[in-house]
Amino acid sequence: MTLLETAVKAAKAAGELLRENFGSMLEVDEALHHDIKLALDRESQDLISDVLLGEFPDYAFYGEEGIGGNQDSEYQWIVDPIDGTVNFFYGIPHYCVSIALRHAGDIILGVIYDPSMDDLWTVVKGEKPYLNGKEISVSSRSKLEESVLYVGCGKTEDALSTGLERFRRASLRARKMRMMGSAALGMAYIATGRLDAYVESRISLWDIAAGQLLIESTGGKVTLTPKEGQPDVWSIVATNGKIPIEEIL
Repeated sequence: MTLLETAVKAAKAAGELLRENFGSMLEVDEALHHDIKLALDRESQDLISDVLLGEFPDYAFYGEEGIGGNQDSEYQWIVDPIDGTVNFFYGIPHYCVSIALRHAGDIILGVIYDPSMDDLWTVVKGEKPYLNGKEISVSSRSKLEESVLYVGCGKTEDALSTGLERFRRASLRARKMRMMGSAALGMAYIATGRLDAYVESRISLWDIAAGQLLIESTGGKVTLTPKEGQPDVWSIVATNGKIPIEEIL
């Protein structure tokens, strides 16, 4: 199988697992104030890892639930086995599987799969991006007053404070605001023209790797600012590349 075929196979296998367990009683590994870790997160990641490393055993694996494979490899799978775990746990059908491949620091492949809608986004660097086999692009909207924006608030006090203030400012300008609970899906929505921007002050690599390549491949823009002392954690501003997002930051 090709790299993309393997990533799609892994995403769909994990998606089927999540669909089968959606709405059922779930084992909670860890319950924090603003987050939940499920046993199913680990099960989903193990399934993805088995598929990816089964086909490419010499590649590195870097997931939200841990690492694997050959960590010295220049090729690294980056995986979020359930992006939107809290939504999933509460029976809200807005969650996804996100898989990206990084080569020597550069994201070269991305797959995002929404099991609830059976929506599959795929992109390979330098090629056209697709949703369910149809080419996609960002929206043409250029005015905040016409736009729908997604603002994330993070989990720390500073991140919540920043996110809520941004939400307040943007609400005065944008057509509508959303807090959706899945960064990967939010970015896929921008790449498809369903949303126009996503802003969050603290986000991890596995949440955004596939979405970044999707947005940039569809004509949008992603700006990442590293968080000091926190590897692979950034603040993010992702847009269709047309709206004046700096006016609400």
